[in-house]
Amino acid sequence: MKTIKIKFLFIAIAIIITMVSCEKDFLDVQPKGTNLESSYYKNETEAFAGLVAVYDIMRKNSNGFENIITMMNAGSDDHYAGGGSETDGAGIQGFSNYTLSPTTMEPVLWSEHYQGIFRANYLLTKLPGIPMDAKLIVRYSAECKALRANYYFNLVRMFNNIPLITVPLLTSEFYSVKQAAPGDVYAQIENDLKAAIPVLPATVPAADAGRFTQGAARALLGKVYLYHNYINKKYPKSPVDNTDYLGLAATELAAVNGTPGGTSQYGYKLLTNYSDLWVVDNKFNTESILEVAHTSVSSASWANHPITSYGDSAEGNVVNVMVGPRSYSKIAAPAPDLPSGWSFNVFTQAFYDVIKTDPRFAATVLDLKALSAAGKASYSPGYQDTGYFLNKFIPRKVDESKGTGDLVLNYHQDSYVIRLADTYLMEAEALGGTGTRAQALLDAVRARVGLASIPVSLDAIKAERRLELAGEGHRFFDLVRWGDAATVLASRGFKPNKNEVFPIPYKELENTLLVQNPGY
Repeated sequence: MKTIKIKFLFIAIAIIITMVSCEKDFLDVQPKGTNLESSYYKNETEAFAGLVAVYDIMRKNSNGFENIITMMNAGSDDHYAGGGSETDGAGIQGFSNYTLSPTTMEPVLWSEHYQGIFRANYLLTKLPGIPMDAKLIVRYSAECKALRANYYFNLVRMFNNIPLITVPLLTSEFYSVKQAAPGDVYAQIENDLKAAIPVLPATVPAADAGRFTQGAARALLGKVYLYHNYINKKYPKSPVDNTDYLGLAATELAAVNGTPGGTSQYGYKLLTNYSDLWVVDNKFNTESILEVAHTSVSSASWANHPITSYGDSAEGNVVNVMVGPRSYSKIAAPAPDLPSGWSFNVFTQAFYDVIKTDPRFAATVLDLKALSAAGKASYSPGYQDTGYFLNKFIPRKVDESKGTGDLVLNYHQDSYVIRLADTYLMEAEALGGTGTRAQALLDAVRARVGLASIPVSLDAIKAERRLELAGEGHRFFDLVRWGDAATVLASRGFKPNKNEVFPIPYKELENTLLVQNPGY
C-alpha cells in the first residue's frame, strides 16, 4: 500500500496477488486461486491485510503509466502530453488534443478504481463477523467507506455516468448493472464520508502515516461538496435540491484549515518554504492532508511489472520518470544532476509566461531551454518540447533506488492528493471569493511565498490555484468545475458537453447495459 508505512507494503502485495483477481473488467473481479469465503478474513491480521489492499488503489494518483497526475495535466492548458512522439501513449495524447475515443481510452483509470471499490465492499461485509476488537472493526469500516468515497469521487469526476455499487455482486449480476445519476453517486460519497468522520482518529502515529484521519476525510468532503454544487448546475436531470453545497463545503474546509496561516486543530500548517514540499524525504509534513506514499522496497523490474498492466506489484512513483528530460546530461553548474526520463507533461509557453516572475517558478519549472542555451546542460527534445519541465516531480540521481529492480520503476517520492494550500483556496472559493476570511485565506497562501496581499475575488483565487498547484493534476478539474474549460481549452479541440469527461473504455461496455458518454 502506498499510504501506510513501508513495513506493511509486502502484506499489501501478497494479498493483492493471492486474494484478488487481476482481470481488467471492473465487474469481473472474482478471486482466483483461493476461496475468500472460507479461507480469508478469519482474524485481525487478515482483516488488516484486506484493509491494506483497499488502500493500495490510492497509488493511481502517481503510479503506472496511466496515472491521474500526468493524465490530467496533459488535458489542461498548462501542459502538453509530450513524451517521445505523437503516438507515445494513445490515451494521454488523445486527452491532450481532445481526440480521445472509447478504444484509445486506457481502461485502468476505470477498472482499478472499481477494483478498490470491490475490495472495500467485500471487506465491509466481512468485518462484522471477524473475531477482533470492536473498536477496530468500526475504524476499519470507516476507512473502507472513506476510501470507497475517494475512488467514487475520482470516477464520477472522470467519467460522470458510472455504476454505483455498494455491495459485492453475485456472478449473475455482473452484466446487468446500470449507471446511476451523478447526483446519486455524490450523495453516496457524502454519506460514506459523513459516516466515517466521527469514527476516524484526529491524528495517527508516525507508523500509520497516510491512513485516513478526520481531517483528511473532512477535506475530501469539502472538496466533494464543491463538485456537487457544479453537478447540480450542469446536469439538471440528476437529483437537484436546494442544498447549499458551497456553504457545506466552506464549513468542512474551515474545520480543516483553522486560522489562516496558523496551525489547525488537526495539526496542519503551511510549510515555511514552498520548495520544501518537493523534497523527496519530506513525507507526511504538516501541509500534507492526504498523501500517497511510494517506496523502492518492492524492487520492481520490467520482468514483474508491465507498467500498463493491472494488478502489478510496483510501489514506485512513475510520474518521476515520465516527466524527466530525455537523454539528459549535466555539463556544468547550476544544471542539476538528473537521470534521464520520458519528457511527458512539458509546460506550455503560455504557462511559462504566467509563472516566470512568480516566487514559485524555480520549484515548479525546470528551465532546460535556458540551461541548454547557456551550455550548462543538454537533452534530446521530445514531442511538443518547450524546454520547460515539471520540476516538482523531476527525478534526481540522489533519489534513485539503491536496491534491486529497474531504477525508473522505483522512485520513492510521495504525491499529494490534498494539501493545505489547496484547502485554503477551496474554502475561499466556497465563500464566494469575498469577505474577511476569504481574504485571509488567499493572503496566507501568497504570504508563504513572499507575495503581497491582493483583493480577494473568484478570479484572484483561480489565478492563485493555477500557480500554487501547477503540475499536481488539479487544473483540468478546476476549469471544468468553474465552467471555464470550453473557453480556455477551445484551441486544444475541447468540445463542451462532451470533453468535460472521458469516454467509457470500450472494453467496459461489451456485453453490459452500460451506455457510452454523450459525444463519444
